Amino acid sequence: MTQTAPGSSAVTTTGDGRFASLDPRTGEVVAHHPVHTPQQVADAVAQARRASNWWQELGFDGRKARLDAWRRLLVKRLDEAAGLISAETGKPAADAKLEMVIVIDHLHWAAKNAERVLRKRRVPAGLLMSNQSATIEYLPVGVVGVIGPWNYPAFTPMGSIAYALAAGNTVVFKPSELTPGVGTWLSDTLAEIVPEHPVLSVVTGFGETGAALCRSGVDKLAFTGSTATGKRVMAACAESLTPVLVECGGKDALIVDFDADVALAADAAVWGAMSNAGQTCIGVERVYVHEDVAEEFTAAVRKLAAKVRPGGDPGADLGPITMPSQVDIIRSHVQDAIDKGAKALVGGVESVRPPFVEPVVLADVPEDSLAITDETFGPTITINRVRDTDEAIRLANAGRYGLGGTVFSKARGEQLARRLKAGMVSINGVVAFAAIPSLPFGGIGDSGFGRIHGEDGLREFARPQAVARRKFKPLLNPMSFTRGAGTVRQLLAIVKLRYGRK
Repeated sequence: MTQTAPGSSAVTTTGDGRFASLDPRTGEVVAHHPVHTPQQVADAVAQARRASNWWQELGFDGRKARLDAWRRLLVKRLDEAAGLISAETGKPAADAKLEMVIVIDHLHWAAKNAERVLRKRRVPAGLLMSNQSATIEYLPVGVVGVIGPWNYPAFTPMGSIAYALAAGNTVVFKPSELTPGVGTWLSDTLAEIVPEHPVLSVVTGFGETGAALCRSGVDKLAFTGSTATGKRVMAACAESLTPVLVECGGKDALIVDFDADVALAADAAVWGAMSNAGQTCIGVERVYVHEDVAEEFTAAVRKLAAKVRPGGDPGADLGPITMPSQVDIIRSHVQDAIDKGAKALVGGVESVRPPFVEPVVLADVPEDSLAITDETFGPTITINRVRDTDEAIRLANAGRYGLGGTVFSKARGEQLARRLKAGMVSINGVVAFAAIPSLPFGGIGDSGFGRIHGEDGLREFARPQAVARRKFKPLLNPMSFTRGAGTVRQLLAIVKLRYGRK
């Protein structure tokens, strides 16, 4: 196999219109993939549009049958998918398998619930329009473009792909250049179930390929990635008024109240911060702990984090940093925090050893540090003690992100969760909301807008159509130039009688 130095480059180009995805643990080439040109992207979208009518005409039952068959195939070949995820991201095999388990659960939910959520239903016409029958249904938008990330190369894009397909759309998917094989594998497996038409196509390449998808005439674009790239995606889509769903980064906080189960909170904090080597948009990056339990909590986190080991071997807890450029960001955040007075309880700058980063636990971190204000995306965590939960909420909400959050409290979990400026919150657990298919997933602020998963996720890829149908001639018809002189006067009398009283 061709090899490069581990961590030196995420991808290599071959000079023949192809590029190689690399195993970040070893630098070995996993596979080669084409760099699709703007014309090839346009052709893929045109093919998807031709397939769109056929896919829509299958109806909910027909699509469900195909998606259920795809689900069964994914279960059968789960180990194969997990092996490819591990090869392209470097994450441990168990974590890759867990990712596929959640993918399968979401695919099942989307296929099962699409008809219930999107089908035509009657709604009340109201007193004044009682001669009308009112209905609403959610129709497919057509062709959905999806631009996916590398950190969860199956789970995250499938949050758009599965729900878009279940809603009756066809999809053109541009995976990250770091994980093109996972995206291609997903498309190939669905093609085994749906050989008639390319209802899920994949285009591979770099930023130019993604930009071409934004400008290709898709009917909606779903993007997951950094806030900076999300803004560029929005600008490109704005040229044609293509609607977008944008899921960007986060700087999620975990709050530990005075009555929390400290051991449980510490375990959740370490998992939420360190799993997948911290490369999780909804991962825990900041902790605000009540001073009454701060010492106990910090000691527990310190003990647990010290046992977590990165590496490329099967027994490692963490894999490498998948995107080599992220290593410098992690190092700069740790260094900045320490320079400003933070205490390194576990690890430090020396923990950054590309392509791996050992766990880093920082305490008493100034709120203007990069480790507090910016997304680190590494196996690091900051712990700051607070006088009370009011201070914790204020600090947790002070940033520009608003993706997820976590609260540990025996008595006030719901109350504190409602005060967090976040699209999703776990109480006495961590990132649980992501694995519950019926819950919408998405954020606010610099974390983006729009929702995948759940009923909101299905409707995100549909267009509501309202229909009013006349049933009989109304007693009073104000919507005509032939209306009588007293029509509006009579309507006003009815309104005052019906709505004017307490």
